[in-house]
Amino acid sequence: MILTVTLNTALDITYRVRSLRPHASHRVSEVTERPGGKGVNVARVLAALGHEVTVTGFTGGATGRVVQERLAAVPGVTDALVPVAGATRRTIAVVDERTGDTTQLNEPGPMVTPAEWSAFQEAYEELLPSASAVALCGSLPPGVPVGAYAGLVRTARAAGVPVLLDTSGEALRRGVAARPDIIKPNADELAELTGSHEPLRATQDARRRGAGAVVASLGPEGLLAATREGRWQATPPTPVRGNPTGAGDSAVAGLLSGLVEHLPWPDRLARAVALSAATVLAPVAGAFDRTTYEKLLERVTVTGEVSAA
Repeated sequence: MILTVTLNTALDITYRVRSLRPHASHRVSEVTERPGGKGVNVARVLAALGHEVTVTGFTGGATGRVVQERLAAVPGVTDALVPVAGATRRTIAVVDERTGDTTQLNEPGPMVTPAEWSAFQEAYEELLPSASAVALCGSLPPGVPVGAYAGLVRTARAAGVPVLLDTSGEALRRGVAARPDIIKPNADELAELTGSHEPLRATQDARRRGAGAVVASLGPEGLLAATREGRWQATPPTPVRGNPTGAGDSAVAGLLSGLVEHLPWPDRLARAVALSAATVLAPVAGAFDRTTYEKLLERVTVTGEVSAA
């Protein structure tokens, strides 16, 4: 079982409009709703790849009930969300059908009390012994300590479970110091962490700060990885345009599935890039078409070198 942690779960709502214009009224042509938050998106992709996944984090209010109802319909995903008094947030993606661009609106999430945070930590510790890997994903809701991910990384490491951290800002800086096995920042998050805007130098610096491996998302240029085994860059066959919501989470799923399947790094990176690109091309946020993914996987380019570093 792979465990994904989403402390700030969401109900992802996607609106499609013919053309998005500021200060104008719009007629929505299509609305979709699905459980969201980074770790939930990761879990859905892992399940589609054939892995058993358990989702934990927080859920609350009417929106939280909708999230859990929708999760129950996803084969291969087990709901272990912890209840809170506050309401689960919503995220709104507005897709401009004319350009293919997406505008994203993200609510902050519920206020989590100290007692609720303690209850989550207990649930997390109980789930770890059954996990083959854990992903800690996304933003922290109000009330959760900024060093939360660092503590969760240490708990996973003490249990002997490999851990991937995908967050940003101070939560990432503190989390890296706890020595996660993998971090997956985007280029901006990596620059904020290290102070360097040169990706290769920044990935190496992030490893020195404590990460076992650093896989940086470079947008249309794919992924850049610095690991103990070597350094590689994986690029999609062509730039893709569409809805980027969930694309980074699909990349995380590719990396995690490759980890538990013991694939070599180049294969993990190729899978992650193909899944990410297929997600961008999908009409619904956070989804991917299996045939599109398999065709892209055949054409991903991975270059790099093996190293003892």
